[in-house]
Amino acid sequence: MKKKIYLIAPRGFCAGVTRAVDTVTLAIKKFGAPVYVKHEIVHNKHVIDELKVKGAVFIEDLNEVPNDRPLIFSAHGVSKKITNQAKKEKSEIIDATCPLVTKVHIQALKFYNRGYKIILIGHKNHPEVEGTMGQVPEEDIILVENVQDVEKLELTNDKIAYITQTTLSVEDTSMVINKLKSKFPHIESSPKEDICYATTNRQNAVKEFAGDCDAFIVVGSSNSSNSNRLVEVAKNSGCLKSNLIEDAASLNVDEYRNYNSIGISSGASVPDILVMSVIDKLKDSYELDVEEMTLGDENVSFRIPSSLR
Repeated sequence: MKKKIYLIAPRGFCAGVTRAVDTVTLAIKKFGAPVYVKHEIVHNKHVIDELKVKGAVFIEDLNEVPNDRPLIFSAHGVSKKITNQAKKEKSEIIDATCPLVTKVHIQALKFYNRGYKIILIGHKNHPEVEGTMGQVPEEDIILVENVQDVEKLELTNDKIAYITQTTLSVEDTSMVINKLKSKFPHIESSPKEDICYATTNRQNAVKEFAGDCDAFIVVGSSNSSNSNRLVEVAKNSGCLKSNLIEDAASLNVDEYRNYNSIGISSGASVPDILVMSVIDKLKDSYELDVEEMTLGDENVSFRIPSSLR
């Protein structure tokens, strides 16, 4: 019996990831190797390995960067402290922060300048969260991860506003926001939602189709926030056999022997060749009928940093 594969779209590279990867590639062409990147440019092992071969060096400590070599900030963004240190010490800085993350940074500063206490909804220790919290003095911003964190909040400032990480679960974040609004009726928010279009689109597509699947595979790295959220969405949509895998090498085809319909999607930093290699591996063991399932189109693109145009 043929296995039905539902190949879900939108999936894979978002505009911010495309811009970030292109930025590193063009910087290597312009300045030669090596170029240095603060943190992984995007959270995908295969993308990182390819860029290392071309001449990118990924670092966490700015002291590892020779002053005469380009330094690139990753798509996740960095704190003001890192930006200021880099401007003092490095000759060439290229900012590959996703413009939608930059938008959240700008909003945080607006709230701070107007005297607001800021609540950031996000995941502790994620580089995007560290970068966003580092836009304002640490006493003026509080991180909450869930409804329980909101329940514990005790704030004396009448002026309160919230912002969010761009790659969160839409449903989970909505619950946290509702709790904040009920606890602090005068709380303010960004004019537009902070969770990015690509995160929302991929989650909506998985939510739409996962309920019709016996099993679901999300291709993505374990440290990718948006990929992990897709697995949660698939499970919450009724497909309890939902797994995150890095690539075809991580796929155990025997696990899927008793599942007749399998949904496949991928996180926003995953090249589509990795998804296709997963399907090819399944084809080696099973007869497949592959059908593309698309929920809406994406036509967003961002210009690369001006110094590389």
